[in-house]
Parts: sequence; structure tokens; C-alpha cells
Amino acid sequence: MNPDKMKVLQLGKFYPIRGGVEKVAFDLMSGLSERHIPCDMLCAAEEGGDRTIRLNEYARLICCRTWVKACATMISPSMIFTLRKICGEYDIIHVHHPDPMACLALFLSGYKGKVVLHWHSDIQKQKILLKLYRPLQQWLLRRADKIVGTSPVYLAESPCLQEVQEKTVCLPIGVVPMVPVPEAVEAIRKRYPGKKIVFSLGRLVAYKGFCFLVAAARYLSEDYVVLIGGTGALKEELQQEIEDLNLQEKVKLLGRVSDEDLPAYYGACDVFCMSSVQKTEAFGIVQIEAMSCGKPVVATRIPQSGVSWVNQEGVSGLNVEPEKAQELSEAIEKVTGDAETYRRFSEGARKRYRDLFTKERMIERCLIIYLEL
Repeated sequence: MNPDKMKVLQLGKFYPIRGGVEKVAFDLMSGLSERHIPCDMLCAAEEGGDRTIRLNEYARLICCRTWVKACATMISPSMIFTLRKICGEYDIIHVHHPDPMACLALFLSGYKGKVVLHWHSDIQKQKILLKLYRPLQQWLLRRADKIVGTSPVYLAESPCLQEVQEKTVCLPIGVVPMVPVPEAVEAIRKRYPGKKIVFSLGRLVAYKGFCFLVAAARYLSEDYVVLIGGTGALKEELQQEIEDLNLQEKVKLLGRVSDEDLPAYYGACDVFCMSSVQKTEAFGIVQIEAMSCGKPVVATRIPQSGVSWVNQEGVSGLNVEPEKAQELSEAIEKVTGDAETYRRFSEGARKRYRDLFTKERMIERCLIIYLEL
């Protein structure tokens, strides 16, 4: 395909950006448009009506009114009508899964061009929805000209992808590096003088496994403090656990950490911990954000997930079995145990980020995939 004549549509999820899937779609749109390749994004709007936001000369964000959110899916009939109207403008539609609304819109659009299916994860929680959606999902797998995944592990081991392996290709997620402001970093460290800071970040929901990170704090010495950023349904439950275990001085729930403050927390921490316990956690963008600051990572070996591939064992950090609080604490202590060990993991984390997980590398690799269609 000729890059000078290529026009691409990123299809799926919602705006404003809340999670990893929509962040990847948005970053692909912005990255390709910065290279003067026309690339728009069509998605559901979390609030408000239909609208188009012009990002630059080569990119538009097309938001469609949402009727209701059901089963973790934005119900937006406007996506169907809008895609039918505009799909003929595009040479490639890059659809992001899981998003039943986007898949239905593509199915009903009559689009005849090339389709790239970005398989971020299997549908894990919505079992009833999956039964209804499976025929459409199978159509999408057949319809796709290329299926991209964020890690070789997920592509190889997902039960949904076993019959389409010949169409799969790995496209690791890439992000711009976090750039902590030294003064902001120092301000955080002054709040916890003499402490080694363990930082974690994510929605306070069951699959993130924060209850095991809280429990791990029992085994850490008084030299450590655990900071957990994020909001969610389990906030009160986690706070109660912290109090029941008398860990108020060792574990702090930070609430939502703003985009402005986030780099400072990465810069201030000594180690980043990702305690997720279910395959719903397919990659873990927060890991590579931490790595971009040279921070070692302690994560979990979730079966069929790419999390422990992202955090290369013995290089960028250590991985332990899910739901093992004491193993989390032992890995944290091992990574931070002495200056030479810490330096080795820190350098390994930074190098792995630069080699695999920069936004520039993701855009370049994605463009190659497009050109090979």
C-alpha cells in the first residue's frame, strides 16, 4: 500500500481517554498524523452529543453520542450510522477489541477495504455478553486481514486466536517517556523521609490484586512505604483492610493521581509493583511508564497474559505467582536490597523501555503492518 495515499481510521472505545485500549488508539492516530498520514478515530462519547474534534491537519476525533453504558460497552447507534457514511473514505480500518459496539458498526457498515484487528484482550468478565457476541466476534476474526496483539504470549495462548495464528503479528504498546520534575519528586520524597517507596497505580477493582499488595506490606520492614494511586469500587474495602492490619503508616491510598502529578510519583518511587491477578490484565502500560523512568518492576506471572513478558524476569525486574503476598514482598526486597542489584535492574528497565516500548517504535511498527497489507 502506498503511504502517500493511505488514509486510516482507528475504530473503537470511547473518549475522553480512561484506559489502555483507547490510549493506544489515540496514540496511533496522533503518531501517524504527525507523520502526515491521514488518520482519524471514531469512538463513543462518554458524555455529550455527536461532535468532531480537529487535532491537526491530518487527524480528526469523531465522537458519537452514547445512549447508555451496559456490560462495560458504550451503546452508541450513532457509531453505526456515522461509519456507514464515512467508511468509504478509508483504505484501512483499524478496529480495537474488545468493543462489541465497534464490531457491530463495522459489520453493518458495508466497508470493503482492509481491516486490522487489534486484539488487546479476550473478553473475560462479561460471560453473558460473550455468548451473544461470539458469532460477531468470529466474523471479525475472519474479516480481519491482519490481527495484532500487544505481546507474543497473548497472541500464542489466547484460546480465541488459535485458528487464526497465520494472520497474527505482535505490536507492543509504546508510550512517551515520563519526565519527572526534580522539585516535584523531591516534594514527594520529603513526605516519606528515609523510606523506600513502592508505587502502584490502577483502578481499585478485583483483578488488580491490590488486596495482595496491601497484605504484602505486612512482610516489609519499616523502611518501606506502599503508595497506591487510583480510584474504584474497592476503595473502602482496601482502606478497611489497611486499618484492620494496622498498616496506616505503611500503606497509603492516594486516590486519583492527576496526569500532571503522575511523573513525579514514578520519579520518586524506588520500585513499581503490579499485583494484578487475572488475565484481564493483558499488558500493563503502567509497567512501561515506570521503566521509562528507570524504575525496576515487580509484577505477576498471570497465565496467558503478557504482563510478565513486558517485565522481563531478571532484567527489568522480578515476577511472582499471582495472589502471593509474601512473594511480592520478597521480590520488592530483593530488587531494592543493595545498590549494585538495584542499579542493574534500573538500567535493565530503562533499556527494555527504549528497545521495545517507545511510542515511536509502536508507530513505526504499525506503519510497516499497514504497508504490508
